[in-house]
Amino acid sequence: MFARFVCLIASAGLACVAAAAELKVLAPNAAREPVIQPVAVFEKATGQQVKVSWSGTEAITRRIAEGEAADVVINAVQNIERQTQDGKLVAASRTDFARVGIGVAIPAAAPSLDVSTPEALRSSLLSAKSVIVSSGTSGRHMLEVFANLGIGEALKAKTTQPPSGAQIADSLAAGRAEIGFPQISELRHAPGIRYLGPIPAELQSYTTYSAARHAGSAQVDAAAAFLRALRDPATQAATRAAGMEPL
Repeated sequence: MFARFVCLIASAGLACVAAAAELKVLAPNAAREPVIQPVAVFEKATGQQVKVSWSGTEAITRRIAEGEAADVVINAVQNIERQTQDGKLVAASRTDFARVGIGVAIPAAAPSLDVSTPEALRSSLLSAKSVIVSSGTSGRHMLEVFANLGIGEALKAKTTQPPSGAQIADSLAAGRAEIGFPQISELRHAPGIRYLGPIPAELQSYTTYSAARHAGSAQVDAAAAFLRALRDPATQAATRAAGMEPL
């Protein structure tokens, strides 16, 4: 039975690897659902355990830059690119697997806001007493959006950016902000908030998530099998359910 299962997995492009040490993966909170499913697929196919350390994109980049060991690193694509150029990650192993846009959320008990157009979003932002954005790629983009809407200065004093890895949904649920702009995948299943939808299409920006083998990893075959699992058809339903688009 086990041999037949492994054969089926291998036919889908996942190499079976010999039992080895635990595979260490660094992954961002925003890509949690599209990573959890490949972990299950990989572990069932190979019998090898995966240990995922969850963090923010900027925190992951910093940890790798400071010398933390890992086998596979998952991050926003621009961070993966930068660290392959620095020699920290193996460029030939890069695997882009999903992309996600920016959403809008408010505390669950708060009155709904109109964010359907740039003009409506601008009005809702000006009326809000507090705004929260991430310290990663989506947060940087939203600060540019605020500036382009002509309200960057007006929002500066009431906009917060928590440390990398902090969950914006948690801050909204706790009432520490009236409106927040994390990536959609961080909002779909978060308790205590109301997801209002994506930001208007003409303001939208997408983050592509990518993965690569750490240059210092000795688990070359296992890392390659895990990277293939990220794009396996069996994992794409979980990616879509998280509000992300599989690549």
